[in-house]
Amino acid sequence: MTVTRKRSRGKTSPKRMYFTQDHEDAIVRYCSSDCIKEKTDLYVKWIQPAFNEMVDKIVFTYKFTNLPNIDELREDCKVWLTTILEKYDPNRGSKAFSYFSVITKNWFIHKVKKNTKRAQREVDYEDAQAEIAEKMVTHDNLWLKNKEQEEYWQHFYAEVEGWGKLQMTENEKIVYDAVRTLFNSVDQLDILNKKAVYLYLREITGLNTKQIVSQLNKMRKRYATFKDNWDNCKF
Repeated sequence: MTVTRKRSRGKTSPKRMYFTQDHEDAIVRYCSSDCIKEKTDLYVKWIQPAFNEMVDKIVFTYKFTNLPNIDELREDCKVWLTTILEKYDPNRGSKAFSYFSVITKNWFIHKVKKNTKRAQREVDYEDAQAEIAEKMVTHDNLWLKNKEQEEYWQHFYAEVEGWGKLQMTENEKIVYDAVRTLFNSVDQLDILNKKAVYLYLREITGLNTKQIVSQLNKMRKRYATFKDNWDNCKF
């Protein structure tokens, strides 16, 4: 013999026992009542506990817990629900539970979108700031590098000029003057390599390569001293 069990009408799903037909009826009575005391009693006894549980479950179910300050947002939503409570119209066919569940979920979705936009603006702002800072650093580094090179050559030219006061042999003096001539005419010369420099010096001095190299070696020692002083900030 087969036993047919009858489903009880109006029975609430165990998943949402916190929002029963009694809570539905309480909301309908609240919206239609003009008595402040009755509305207060209905809200405190039936509506507020249901809203609290509904908001908490929606936050957990849809993982809105990832939102920053979720505890504050949760309370803000509960307060907001009280401000729109009287907008519910049972004559439109939707149950109170469905109506308030949907608008609660949408309220949090709006917060998610707003938070995402804010985070993106912050990222864009940080990226823009980083790009500007990088350009400024690059510009400053380039300026400092050019400035350092300019100061280096100014000091080096002054150093070479100072060598002229030193006691020199005849050939040394000839090569020194030739080197100064090259320095002063560097923008007008097409000096591409070391061999070209020797050719210019031979033409200017009338000395052979061996004689020129012998005198240049003395200048290299002076230059080494200058470079060491420069690298160690002794100027």
